Amino acid sequence: MKLTLFFIQIIFLFHNSIFPQKLDTELYELSKRIVRNSLLDMKGYEWLRELCEIGPRLTGSENSYRAIHWAKRKMEEAGFDTVWLQPVMVPNWKRGDLEEATIVKSKKYKGRKLNITAFGGSVGTDEKGINGEIISVKDFNELKSKGELVKGKIVFFNRQLDFGEVEPFSGYGKAVDQRSRGAIEAAKFGAVGVIVRSITTKHDNVPHTGVMYYVDSLPKIPSVAVGYQDADFLMKAIEEEPDLMVNIKLSCQTFDDTLSYNVIGEIRGREFPDEVIVVGGHFDSWDKGCGAHDDGAGCVQSMEVLDLFKRMNYQPKRTIRCVLFIDEEQRQTGAIEYAKFASQSEQKHIAAIESDRGAFTPRGFYVDTDSATLNYLQSFLPYLNLAKIDWIRKGGSGVDVSKIKNTKALFGYVPDSQRYMDVHHSENDIFEMVHPREFQLGSAAMAILCLLISELGI
Repeated sequence: MKLTLFFIQIIFLFHNSIFPQKLDTELYELSKRIVRNSLLDMKGYEWLRELCEIGPRLTGSENSYRAIHWAKRKMEEAGFDTVWLQPVMVPNWKRGDLEEATIVKSKKYKGRKLNITAFGGSVGTDEKGINGEIISVKDFNELKSKGELVKGKIVFFNRQLDFGEVEPFSGYGKAVDQRSRGAIEAAKFGAVGVIVRSITTKHDNVPHTGVMYYVDSLPKIPSVAVGYQDADFLMKAIEEEPDLMVNIKLSCQTFDDTLSYNVIGEIRGREFPDEVIVVGGHFDSWDKGCGAHDDGAGCVQSMEVLDLFKRMNYQPKRTIRCVLFIDEEQRQTGAIEYAKFASQSEQKHIAAIESDRGAFTPRGFYVDTDSATLNYLQSFLPYLNLAKIDWIRKGGSGVDVSKIKNTKALFGYVPDSQRYMDVHHSENDIFEMVHPREFQLGSAAMAILCLLISELGI
């Protein structure tokens, strides 16, 4: 049976390569208009400028609520058929004003400051901070091998992103466990704190934050990132002086969960209003920079998908719904709440598209679907090529849309990734790092995909 299906797929691919499907002239011309309008109007790029002027959007922050109401107002002004806020309870961690690491014991480097930032969810310290000698490890296996030597010390996880990987996301995936679970693993051996080399492709001294976790069965110890250059310095300094000691002071705190919202807007389908295509990104960001690439751009591109249809006065065959998910960075409560709504709705979610990889030049779409549907989607490429999309491949979609079950296909928009980890979760993630043409091509690519799914089905 498996061999039969395999040969059917081979014949299907061979047939399409020799006898390609005829383009739909109307859809091709509409796709060209989408690209041209997106590049000429630059409306989404200007929306992103406005959003970034509000500032970073950490869940529970004043900026977060300002941004939510800004997005709702923009959708209403653009004339979306329905706009609403979906209530969600979200984490409420505050960084505070104090983040300081100082070398307090060293013949050569006493008084030297290290550029650090707390990871999201970290506990703070008292006003005196914590003191500890530094013990450097590459991974959890080396940590375990140190055993009793770790007790009372600050663990320095000194594993950089693998620069030998062509795909930065792969290198990130191999390094991120020391950020997310480093405090848990270090606490098992009696450490008093954790310092992690920032997971970045940029050799500057800007620390990169991100979420970290605790378990109730172990002490909760402070966990911070250190800038790449200071990580290099610290590595060499403790080679010279193994008993070097650092003091860390943090004023971060975790408060009770608080009420927030997903922002949702839609254009209803002219023929199949109960068949829904979701396009979205996550509306929260870390409190460093202004969350321009991660993920303000993805959210505004998703808003602009619907706005492009409105600007062209074109009502799609199926309903296209923009969902700005709150709280992706910490617990994904927004995605969970929307998925619950989708599962209980009488409407059918046929596809969902997520943009959460920055706003660089379009490259392709990953799609989580069956092989037959993937083969069918290849016929969309001549239209998507107009917005510089070169491929559609099987792969993961996105943290938020992956929660939506029983869809025919889940898509992840994939722009070029080489510069993304330069800005990710850091002060580098600002509006000025977004190129307008790259951004607008992303809006166009997602709009064309929505158009094709709406009009041709899936």
